Amino acid sequence: LDVHATAPFRIIRAFAPLLRDAGKAEVLDGTTVQDRSIINVSSTSGLHGNLGQANYALAKAGVLGLTKTVAKEWGPFGVRCNSVAFGMVDTRMTQSNDGDDSEADDDAPPQGLPPDVAAMWSSPKMLKMAVPLQRKGTPDEAAGAVLMLASPYASYITGATLECTGGMGI
Repeated sequence: LDVHATAPFRIIRAFAPLLRDAGKAEVLDGTTVQDRSIINVSSTSGLHGNLGQANYALAKAGVLGLTKTVAKEWGPFGVRCNSVAFGMVDTRMTQSNDGDDSEADDDAPPQGLPPDVAAMWSSPKMLKMAVPLQRKGTPDEAAGAVLMLASPYASYITGATLECTGGMGI
């Protein structure tokens, strides 16, 4: 919960002077309010829940509430706040945790899925059944979702959650 819910709250609060307060000053000065954007990271677990992930689902659902609240409170000052809910993106977190954490520091918790779960998600048959695009997403595709929300093309989008899932969950 500290990483997935408390940290986004604290980061947004720390940036309030640069985002909200700067926009408020523009409003008071009568100058054009500049477009500012916050993008939070959520998960399909926050949208739909997930077996064995009550704490993670709780935290990621909290991020969605935070996103909508900041969008409503800071919108008048030109600050957009959106989130991206990722599905199965091919990263270290969605690969097998086979016990080899040689790249991680000694205090880091193990990363990845249990080997049997990772094997299930690596199965083309499983991907065809669960994901309409029939594959995992790439880190570049995940970054593209964030980039799109940060861009001027999303200047009238706030309080939204973009699902970057390949269609999983529809």
